[in-house]
Amino acid sequence: QVQLVESGGGWVQAGGSLRLSCAASGSIFSPNVMGWYRKPPGKQRELVATITNGGSTNYLNSVKGRFTISRENGQNTVYLQMNSLKPEDTAVYYCAILILAKDYWGQGTQVTVSS
Repeated sequence: QVQLVESGGGWVQAGGSLRLSCAASGSIFSPNVMGWYRKPPGKQRELVATITNGGSTNYLNSVKGRFTISRENGQNTVYLQMNSLKPEDTAVYYCAILILAKDYWGQGTQVTVSS
C-alpha cells in the first residue's frame, strides 16, 4: 500500500504564491510518476503537473510559467511551487502517484485565491 500526505494549501490574494508538498510512503517502486491534480468548484478534476522519477515534467497549459513541480526521490516527496496565483486557480489540489499502472491519491488540500 501507498500513503500520500499533502500540506501547504491555504488562502492567498491574487498574485501571491503558495507551495504544496506531498510525502509518499509505503511500497514505492521505480519507475513511477508523481503529480498534482485539482478540482475547481463545480468543475471536473484536471491534471496540473506531473514529474517522473527521472525528472521529466508535464504541465497544464494554463499554469505553464507560473507553477513548478519538483521532487526529492530519496524522500519520495513532490512539491508544487505556485506563483502569480489567479482566482481561477482556486481548487482542491490532490497529490497522486502512479506505480505499475496503479494510482494512489492523497486526501486533498484546499487552495483559495481571492481577487
